[in-house]
Amino acid sequence: MLLQIHPDDPQPRLIKQVVECLQDGGIIIYPTDTIYGIGCDIFQPKTIEKICRLKEVDPKKTNMSFICRDLSALSSYTKSIATPLYRMLRNHLPGPYTFIVPASKQVPKILQSKKSTIGLRIPDNNICFHILDALGNPILSTSLPGDGEVENYTDPEVIYELFGDQVDFVIDGGIGGMMGSTVVDCTTDNWEIVRQGVGELQLD
Repeated sequence: MLLQIHPDDPQPRLIKQVVECLQDGGIIIYPTDTIYGIGCDIFQPKTIEKICRLKEVDPKKTNMSFICRDLSALSSYTKSIATPLYRMLRNHLPGPYTFIVPASKQVPKILQSKKSTIGLRIPDNNICFHILDALGNPILSTSLPGDGEVENYTDPEVIYELFGDQVDFVIDGGIGGMMGSTVVDCTTDNWEIVRQGVGELQLD
């Protein structure tokens, strides 16, 4: 189903529908502050496996990420954050960044890499904020399946035509971006940009 949710003032009734879907093990395609993503409740391992099958990837070999509501929620899913890192996170989030950090025990095993790390995001997107607020925990954040033209993945109506039969909801929150988040490896003291995306970050 294609759900048109207002990007600035999301309708509570529709947010409730999305959250109930996630709690029942559903899959959604949703807008972020960068590109549209596909996701589910992070505590639904069978649904995560289903998404990985759609994307034709092995969850054990794929670096997975998820989105959090705020820094307080993010800090629950990583080990103790040193002051310099916390300061950087506070200065750049919400925003178009994915920070790879050591995973805490609260991160489901299926989402942890072999190095026990996880990618965490706090997108600057009002629809995401409302979903996460109502759900009470993070949702998976990964790119749409396949190698389609990026332009096809910006229009939610086109996305629905491509993937509507494979997911429960495609959320229409307006035209999406064409470039993903900037990915920063923060697992050591020497932070490193591993993928340059929308977010501009100076590490020097």
